[in-house]
Amino acid sequence: MKMLNPHKPQLERRIVGSTNRWRFPQEPFSGDLLALSQVYKAANTDFDEVLKYPDRLCISQFRKNFPKNLKSETIQSGEADVILECLGLKWELHQPQLFQSETLTKLYLMALARGNVNPEKELKKLLRAQLRGKVKEQHPVKKIIISLKINDALVTKAAFATALKNLYLPEVKISTDDVLGVMAAARILQFRSLFQRCVTMMTKELTPSTVKNVYLAGCRYKEERLTTGCEKWMEMNLVPLLGTQIHLRKVPQELLHKVLRSPRLFTFSEFHLLKTLLLWVYLQLNNKTQTIPAYETMLAFFSSLPRKCSFLEQDVGQNLTPLFLCLRLHGVTKGKHLEELKHINFFPESWLVRVTASHYLALESGGDMAHVKDFTTQAVRFGLLFNQEYITHSKTIAVYGFFFEIKGIKHDTTSYSFHMQRIKHTDLEFPTSVCEHSLISLRAERLVTYEIRAQTLVDSKWQEFRTNQITQKFGLAKPSCKSHALKIQTVGIPIYASFTFVFSLA
Repeated sequence: MKMLNPHKPQLERRIVGSTNRWRFPQEPFSGDLLALSQVYKAANTDFDEVLKYPDRLCISQFRKNFPKNLKSETIQSGEADVILECLGLKWELHQPQLFQSETLTKLYLMALARGNVNPEKELKKLLRAQLRGKVKEQHPVKKIIISLKINDALVTKAAFATALKNLYLPEVKISTDDVLGVMAAARILQFRSLFQRCVTMMTKELTPSTVKNVYLAGCRYKEERLTTGCEKWMEMNLVPLLGTQIHLRKVPQELLHKVLRSPRLFTFSEFHLLKTLLLWVYLQLNNKTQTIPAYETMLAFFSSLPRKCSFLEQDVGQNLTPLFLCLRLHGVTKGKHLEELKHINFFPESWLVRVTASHYLALESGGDMAHVKDFTTQAVRFGLLFNQEYITHSKTIAVYGFFFEIKGIKHDTTSYSFHMQRIKHTDLEFPTSVCEHSLISLRAERLVTYEIRAQTLVDSKWQEFRTNQITQKFGLAKPSCKSHALKIQTVGIPIYASFTFVFSLA
């Protein structure tokens, strides 16, 4: 890694330490060892101890005293000071750039101390060789050889070369394919600014094909920004995006469990979430499948499994039970869907009996959801994905004979509102698709506790807007038929709007 120095030095000076020694601030390590030792003392670091026991050195304690322009410091000559042996190659490095890496700094000082009777004298000789304008007067300095062993399979030669290049040039372009390896290399080098840059880049560019590797890297390197970023991205995209792609297979069970438990999880309906989770299980069991199967194909597969007990009660399914306990099966209300669940023999019979009983009691009491004890974890969820091309977007839903329209409206480029309203079954535009296998309630009023939430991504940060939990009697005429509106201002798109509600006891 070589650079030439095309500029003459600026001989600015500053006072360092209690003895008022002068040194050149543009020299990361000038020949003035007394000034250098004062820098260490200012950071409560013993300079003699640094030379004797460099492996104990905490670079971060005194790196803040390095000149701010250290990274852009140009090289005094084309000759390298240090040879780094790593990954079967020899990399030529220069002192000013090397000190940005805590790992390389420690290896350098250890090599210096190990090979000299008087390491302080040798360091003085090397540092003086860096003085500007005196390169021609210096005899060639013996190169220090250091070795670094890397056992991380993520660190390829190309990724390591990119990491070293960042020691010399600011903002070196990192490809999406290489960023994980560069981040791993930056961590080994303890090159913190590069590591954080890679973390930011990875969280900005999450996709169905990368979310698994990014999450596992976050767990491996204990980087919370990565794991949290993946969880928030999955909360929005599990059903609408991953639920339609083969990449769903790669989602780790641990991550899936966290997302299913989140109150921010977006889904079009409880049944859509159930189908997504069944698809994930199907893809785990059919690892050679490279296309998303039709829903009917998936049902036929589960129906073909041994029927001595339900799938979740078999050995292969028992460890998946925590995932399905996160579902709100009482939110699956269509008789057709319930019959399908019974036919595939996936859930324990006791689960389906409990769901059927809750529906029966709710219908008997005019829709009251007495079985829902906790709004946050049990309320029924529906969702709208509001895309850029929409001016208005709505969907009609039916629960226990009551019909509601959930709706989003775009008022201008950054202004939106979301609300729900009760509608008569006679006003339905497509009554067959909504009313099929459904009852129709003639009750004039329906007490509902609801919450409306909208989430969107702006500059790599998730914005969240929400109403409080509101309890309201919905009639069939205005104004009582319409909920409070959630009004938001945002430049983010798409907007994930969630409508969560419970039919409260009168």
